[in-house]
Amino acid sequence: MSSPSLRRRCRTAAVRALALATGVTAALLFAQPSQAPAPATTELNASPVAVTDRQIAVPEAPMGWASWNAFAAKVDYNVIKQQVDAFVAAGLREAGYEYINIDEGWWQGTRDSAGNITVDEAEWPGGMKAIADYIHSKGLKAGIYTDAGKDGCGYYFPTGRPAAPGSGSEGHYEQDMTQFSRWGFDFVKVDWCGGDAERLDSKTTYQAISDAVAAATATTGRPLTLSLCNWGRSNPWNWAPGMGAMWRTNSDIFFHGGTPSYGNVLTAFDRNIHPTAQHTGYYNDPDMMVVGMNGLSAAQNRSHMNLWAISGAPLLAGLDLTTLTTETRNILTNPEVIAVDQDPRGLQGVKVAEDTRNLQVYGKVLSGNGNRAVVLLNRTSTTQNMTVRWSDLGLTNATATVRDLWTRTNVATTGTSYTASVPAGTSVMLTIKGGTEQSASTYNGTAGFSGVAAGSAGLKTVDVSYTNNTSAPVKATLTVNGSQTPTKVSFPPTGSSPGNISVAVSLKQGSANTISFSGAPTLEGIVVRALPGRNGTLVTGAQSGRCLDIDNNTINNGTDAQLWDCNGGQNQVWQYNSTRKELVVYGNKCLDAHGAGTTNGTRVVIWDCTGATNQKWNVNSDGTITNVNAGLCLDAYGAATTNRTKLVLWGCNGQNNQKWSLT
Repeated sequence: MSSPSLRRRCRTAAVRALALATGVTAALLFAQPSQAPAPATTELNASPVAVTDRQIAVPEAPMGWASWNAFAAKVDYNVIKQQVDAFVAAGLREAGYEYINIDEGWWQGTRDSAGNITVDEAEWPGGMKAIADYIHSKGLKAGIYTDAGKDGCGYYFPTGRPAAPGSGSEGHYEQDMTQFSRWGFDFVKVDWCGGDAERLDSKTTYQAISDAVAAATATTGRPLTLSLCNWGRSNPWNWAPGMGAMWRTNSDIFFHGGTPSYGNVLTAFDRNIHPTAQHTGYYNDPDMMVVGMNGLSAAQNRSHMNLWAISGAPLLAGLDLTTLTTETRNILTNPEVIAVDQDPRGLQGVKVAEDTRNLQVYGKVLSGNGNRAVVLLNRTSTTQNMTVRWSDLGLTNATATVRDLWTRTNVATTGTSYTASVPAGTSVMLTIKGGTEQSASTYNGTAGFSGVAAGSAGLKTVDVSYTNNTSAPVKATLTVNGSQTPTKVSFPPTGSSPGNISVAVSLKQGSANTISFSGAPTLEGIVVRALPGRNGTLVTGAQSGRCLDIDNNTINNGTDAQLWDCNGGQNQVWQYNSTRKELVVYGNKCLDAHGAGTTNGTRVVIWDCTGATNQKWNVNSDGTITNVNAGLCLDAYGAATTNRTKLVLWGCNGQNNQKWSLT
């Protein structure tokens, strides 16, 4: 396995955990009589059977510092040594940060006759082993950088140094990973400039790199944490889990030579939410942080930390640490915010409510019974009162303790909900602890589970009880409903008694769901709990019986809507807001009439939600869905019924290819 267990010296070990709960509310907007939803009684009232509640801590998201944001390619031994010394002096090590990652610029593409990397020892006295040794001498871990292609980013985008041909690892994957490991490096980031220019296939290329990392670890005995950095190209959340500890989900948070902005932060955060991919030590990566850099206020820096923490992102500071102020240090080292990011359950927070546009509530399921983290994100230009409801988080309306993580005080002991004043353009971060979980369903089984019930389509938390009485994690494949994109799941050692890991899955409404594991250790059972704030609906064509779908979990603006077999994946679960008349997928993308078109054949796509009338839809009692701007019907083009049939706008004609049910 490419990503080692990242235990922190200051962290607690495995937490006894919860059986996380969810209440279920049906999200039926309208349905044809023949498509009425199955009763939700199984999910709500299932009798529990014996499964363990012992949560097994998974490897946390990496924390540390990386050189690129502050120094670009202008790095050498002295620059890194100064940053290490400042890192230690600031107390970042004690706060849980542990990596010093040397990004692009350390190597200019030179190799010896045997193909081994060589460096300029005037810049790196003693070679790269010497700087790795210095980092280790401070009780820290060392990271290094390369590219998947033959020529790396320093060739295609020289920044601070001349173009450097040959500065990638293509053709030398195992040789380079072994050399990095022998030098003493613990982490390697593999960029994609050469891979992109050469049109390499992302999935197969990074699989080869992951295999090379595993081979290097077997050779040297030193694990390397692999960071995949192809900027979200080819939807890595579909295939990167199991290849490395983290994968980039978007382009750089800012381009060197520019100034970071809070808008950059929000964009990176929005593109990073892929909850079914993040689990068991595998993390979506929105990029290095810009906390403390020019361009953000103190309040925006705190909000930046909130967003990375609620999404469980890697925390890699990027500022020049020799300029670290007390204010920035206190932001980076807030122990309660870090604890949310590093929660041993390893899940990602998601948007659970947006009653008013741009007033967004995010919730994260934490270890321990009845515990949640919450971010109230105010994207408007005025201070707003914002409310989090227990019911959206999967808690009952019972008393829980609310804590503000920046004032570090308990602010309420209450049930039902909590309201806070949130300044314009920033956020408030809370924990809600000691709540009562809503009901759950428990299923016994050793590998596969059928008849799994859901009261509504949408995201669920699944605790998986298993025994792994070995010294190493076991990697398995999780498949939901047969045709959703599978994901790799890691089962850490449990000792001789069972333990739990948690994953997020997306289910259809009813009791026809299946959850299966291939290659897993012996399973005891699963506990399935809904997250009501993510309840939604499938939009099913009356003629085709297939669902409104976004191909391959793609999030890019302008991606066409299509028909596909209904499987309940996140790319098929839509939330319809009857007030705003929006159909929203992934929590932040709206169904959109492309270019505000009003003619037959106008493409129907997804786009960032803007509130424009071309993103407003009337769901009608006759089964049609009409675009408010165009007055035309949502139509399966050409009355086709096959997978990949594109959806368009067309004049309403009463045919079945224009009729839909939402269940």
